[in-house]
Amino acid sequence: MMTSLTDLYGEPIHQFTRADALKAGVLMAVPQSLSQEAGWRWPVALTAAAWSDCVAWGGEAEKRHPGHGQSETGRLWDVLHMAFRAVRSANPGARGGVPFAVLRISADGPSRATRAELAVCCGPGDKGEPVITIMQPQEE
Repeated sequence: MMTSLTDLYGEPIHQFTRADALKAGVLMAVPQSLSQEAGWRWPVALTAAAWSDCVAWGGEAEKRHPGHGQSETGRLWDVLHMAFRAVRSANPGARGGVPFAVLRISADGPSRATRAELAVCCGPGDKGEPVITIMQPQEE
């Protein structure tokens, strides 16, 4: 009788952990102080695509959209807050990611707020601990 997946499938050929994804820049870690301030108890990360679309705001974006009062910290707060609200109002038995949306000014788009669709998921971290990942819906 087999007792583990390794018994059934053999040793893994390759593993790519959450820590590896954070190190590689595939996931962007949210500072714990900010995520806790927004209500999260567990570590939160955004996929690089979600970060680029909804959080990233640098010098070029500021030149393109001056006077909009944007900052990465403020934009990240908006994402964290809306994700937390979505999870709090979600059906307790829901499976998969919880969809939500934020209004944001695209760093390389028009100077008006447009809607960005995102999803928030809770899953196991590298040691089985709960972790939160915020991503674009097609990344689920």
